[in-house]
Amino acid sequence: MILRIPEPEVMNDPLQVDAYAAADFSGTDQAMVERICTLLQSSGASFGAKSRLLDLGCGPGNITARLARRWPHCSVLGLDAADRMIAVAEDRLRDFGLSHERLRYKKASLPIHQADQPADLIVSNSLLHHLHDPQQLWSSLIPLASPHCLVLHRDLRRPDSEASIDQLCECHVADAPAVLQRDYRASLHASFTLDEVKEQLLHAGLGHLRVVAVEDRYLEVSGWIMGCQAGSDQRRP
Repeated sequence: MILRIPEPEVMNDPLQVDAYAAADFSGTDQAMVERICTLLQSSGASFGAKSRLLDLGCGPGNITARLARRWPHCSVLGLDAADRMIAVAEDRLRDFGLSHERLRYKKASLPIHQADQPADLIVSNSLLHHLHDPQQLWSSLIPLASPHCLVLHRDLRRPDSEASIDQLCECHVADAPAVLQRDYRASLHASFTLDEVKEQLLHAGLGHLRVVAVEDRYLEVSGWIMGCQAGSDQRRP
């Protein structure tokens, strides 16, 4: 197994922001939304009219906007530590035909220990591998969650050899812009294995969450958690 090589936590370089905003991630983005639907159906749950959906590390807002379109009766909040990513996401609101009343973006860094409104869904996509300390994410879930909250986190999983990394890069980003090819390789080195994530969740008191391998390169964390109690006096984002 190759050693993990962390990468910068925040993607705020203008070249990176422009490249990710222009890239077509529609397939994997829509897969996240469909996976949420499957998890809801399998548990017999649904989002009510006042539900809050939270996208951590939202980047340019690809998945955040899809959540707002799929559940138009809910409020949706996207959080990211990169102000340039937030600016792009804000600019896209008009293009998506969405209003600030239903979809908002906010600059914020993990960990987050308080929220102004508890979330009924917390998702992240390709956030975990950016964190030097993964507990920044896992320790934020319970303070951000409603008393019954669905969580779904998808990320890359670290391959076991440099040859495997070469193969994945050739398969998935060979025709991508140079900045995306560079970042994809760095992200594979920075990602975690399934066993590492399971250990992280046990340490965070979230060992009941399900961790599985998805396709040839992803891992997925999913399940329900009991978050902050309604009516508590702590302030929430």
